Amino acid sequence: MSVDHAALAVRLREAYSGETVPPLRDGLDPTDADGAYAVQALNTRHWVGAGRRVVGRKIGLTAKAVQAQLGVDQPDFGVLFDDMRVADGGTVDAGKLIQPKAEAEVALVLARDLDKADATAADLAAATAHAVAAIEIVDSRIADWKISFADTVADNGSSALFVLGSETKPLDGLDLYTCGMALEVNGQLASLGAGAACLGHPLEAAAWLARTLAARGEPLRAGDIILTGALGPMVVLAPGDTVTAKIGGLGSVSFTAGGK
Repeated sequence: MSVDHAALAVRLREAYSGETVPPLRDGLDPTDADGAYAVQALNTRHWVGAGRRVVGRKIGLTAKAVQAQLGVDQPDFGVLFDDMRVADGGTVDAGKLIQPKAEAEVALVLARDLDKADATAADLAAATAHAVAAIEIVDSRIADWKISFADTVADNGSSALFVLGSETKPLDGLDLYTCGMALEVNGQLASLGAGAACLGHPLEAAAWLARTLAARGEPLRAGDIILTGALGPMVVLAPGDTVTAKIGGLGSVSFTAGGK
């Protein structure tokens, strides 16, 4: 298959206007990680050139069941930009989203650079300034979320926006393995989970990311935000919804989806 990565990158960028595109199978094999990350990197360079600032990374596919669904045995990552951040308790313009969903996560903020190709969870803990409750608002430019592994990677990890809670907590004394998560939509429980659902432990997910980025020559840096992956099932987001995530030891985080 002759692949035009640049053309695929443009196709995905143009889909941000609200028109979804079919799965990228005419240009990417569903499990083509290298090709998909090449497309993602082209768009990252385009957006940085346009003035957007990279503030971290998001990790996806941390649940084994989702990996099995997409026929892969690894997580994936996408780039977080400064303009993707929504204030805790803020309002999201749902009109700028296509088919959004929300999921609760543990976010880490790094205190120092981490450039180790063999990084461990202990290395991540030592490099972390604090943890914070987070909600990721995911979206897909691929029609009807009919994504393969390559589709979601190329589409910047099916990313859209993220919200960080107002409370930051040092890792000392936190139990990110057994911590419970409750995600509420309009005051009604919509998703349950725990830290262990995130690749066994949020720090293990972050260590995978550190190793992967170090091997690519793009190591994590001080100040980077890491969304470590969903703690439970994602929920479909509708205009007018207020979403609140509560995570044991980390407090809560919320946002409201404005009407279209």
